[in-house]
Amino acid sequence: MREVAFIKQNKEKWLNFEKAIFGKKLKNPDELASLYIQLVNDLSYAQTYYPKSKTILYLNNLAAKAFQKIYKTKREDTNRFVHFWKVEVPLIVYEHRRYVLYAFILFLTFVAIGVLSAVYDDSFVRLILGDGYVNDTLENIEAGDPVAVYKSGSDWGSSIGITFNNLRVGITSFVLGIFGGIGTAYIMLENGIMVGAFQYFFYQEDVLWESVRGIWIHGSMEIFAIVIEGAAGLMLGASILFPKTYSRMISLKIGVKNGLKILISTFPFTIAAGFLEGYVTRYSNTMPNWLSVGIILFTLSLITFYYLVYPFIVNRKIKKAYATL
Repeated sequence: MREVAFIKQNKEKWLNFEKAIFGKKLKNPDELASLYIQLVNDLSYAQTYYPKSKTILYLNNLAAKAFQKIYKTKREDTNRFVHFWKVEVPLIVYEHRRYVLYAFILFLTFVAIGVLSAVYDDSFVRLILGDGYVNDTLENIEAGDPVAVYKSGSDWGSSIGITFNNLRVGITSFVLGIFGGIGTAYIMLENGIMVGAFQYFFYQEDVLWESVRGIWIHGSMEIFAIVIEGAAGLMLGASILFPKTYSRMISLKIGVKNGLKILISTFPFTIAAGFLEGYVTRYSNTMPNWLSVGIILFTLSLITFYYLVYPFIVNRKIKKAYATL
């Protein structure tokens, strides 16, 4: 797109944002967070395609003033890393929260399909998990250690291998969103059915609690991150199917950029889950219940807060700041 067309297409939106920040003419405060994210997206687009343009200076200045006005601090704006985690990602998640909801609904539906399939088909668990894994786990159950499979290999070797595999799954889930979200849904289908069949297998063998207190030490963040990565993939697919007022190409670029930011935000949780699986889960059968349950609740609370609670806090902060402008 030529720069003149880019400016013409977005000029009214930028002016509305200026009025919202400095003129208090935006009637719905919820629009402020959305306009801020769109402004950041437009700034990134301009930096990519018009690197020597004065438009960059205008947008950068507007974004900086808006951020300082909202958050009442210039120091925070200088730390791009902090801004990314503390403001940018939560606002994107809030703006696209419906895709997080869709991702959870899809994943839980697939988990239910996995459970029901295992209930009504005795061969389903072996089909999904493989004969080797099922046979080894049955032997471990008889030996009194249902999750002994997590003790295989060295601590660091298992942790690195698991982490890279989980990162690969997350990246694949996001990238396949390019096919209208269908590819992402397929990855979630695979993982959801596996989780459902996996947990029913332990229930069937009367060791569900033993499996939960072990597997979910790392599984809380690992599975939650997969769902959030699925939401990022669905966002990418929606940017193609529903471009709104943008051209389909620009909508796709915005979808890639926002989805990628959400994907990157899951990496620390995925890495932490890999560390827990390699170093902690293997000792679940020897640690007291309060410790394993405590780790599960802490990790689940941490990632739940960041993606399901904190975005609303950030948005509310913007509303309050807007009301005092």
